[in-house]
Amino acid sequence: MKEVIIPAGGAKPLAPYSPAIRLDGRLVFTAGQVGLLPGTSQLAEGGVTAQARQALENLKAVLDAAAAGLDTVVKTTVFLADMDDYAAVNEVYGEYFKEEPPARSAVQVARLPVNALVEIEAIAYVKAD
Repeated sequence: MKEVIIPAGGAKPLAPYSPAIRLDGRLVFTAGQVGLLPGTSQLAEGGVTAQARQALENLKAVLDAAAAGLDTVVKTTVFLADMDDYAAVNEVYGEYFKEEPPARSAVQVARLPVNALVEIEAIAYVKAD
């Protein structure tokens, strides 16, 4: 069974996508998260480091709403507007995934939504009760 996940206090996206999908109650697939401040259309100020931190906070909120968490993430994809930002994003990413980090891909893209500098998506699982 496919279930749309929208975090508490989160608005339904205006575009045709879901913040996350929980499949059969166990697997969670998130949409890419950029560094938008909750409840606004503003990117976190402070460049790629601040945007990466906010993107990961947004990812955490989506995962929490799906009854998963950062500790259950098995795969992420990091999209960068500039691969030269890899080291800065990696430093922030390491703060959130300290032990047993998930598999990860990182790619440079031509452009991200709202001209973000970084976007992060994840695949996670829901722990058994």
